[in-house]
Amino acid sequence: MKLKQLYLLVALTSLFVTTSHAQRYNIQNGIGIYGGLTQFDLKTDNFTTQSNNGFLGGMAATVDLPHKFYNLSYNIQLSENKFDVAATPAIGPSEFVEYKLFMAQAALVMHVKLAGKYLTADLGPMIQYNGNMQLVDESQESYIIDGYTALRADDILDINQFNINGTVGLTAGIDNFKVRAQYIYGFTNTLNKLNKQDLNVENDNNFKGNISMLVFSLMVSF
Repeated sequence: MKLKQLYLLVALTSLFVTTSHAQRYNIQNGIGIYGGLTQFDLKTDNFTTQSNNGFLGGMAATVDLPHKFYNLSYNIQLSENKFDVAATPAIGPSEFVEYKLFMAQAALVMHVKLAGKYLTADLGPMIQYNGNMQLVDESQESYIIDGYTALRADDILDINQFNINGTVGLTAGIDNFKVRAQYIYGFTNTLNKLNKQDLNVENDNNFKGNISMLVFSLMVSF
């Protein structure tokens, strides 16, 4: 019986402290959903690449801290991204082969208040999970990647699936509607898994590539 009373006392005390703290600082929590367009590229010296467009959707749980110079949000976002790699068919000139990559990202973002909550500078760490790359046009799978004599377009699909990124950007708008520009850079070597495969490449080529991603989105908050 005494143990139950102790649990009840702890629960009531916690509720009192939490309520008093929230009333003192008027902390506000919010949920936002957002969607937008992406521009994705893979920064590497191994291939000739060019950026391509994709799309993104996500959700943010925001904590508004009026007594701090920043707010915090936890973001989860899903995206389909595309980028191009130069490759050459058996007959004909070099052309760009289009790849697509599905990604799920989770980030803890600090929003530094530049003009209250209406304009913030955003930065924070991000964890990413992605599938393997896919060829948009499977008829190009036998194309040879530029700079190589036997490395096919479908040889480079199996890449790292877990990556650590950083994100920086700006968010602007009123209470319920905001626009966001975001840049994401991958700190880990996304192509490292290729180094562990028995690929037909000359000179034991060391593969290294980092994700580079721009996001432009519109957010609706509740």
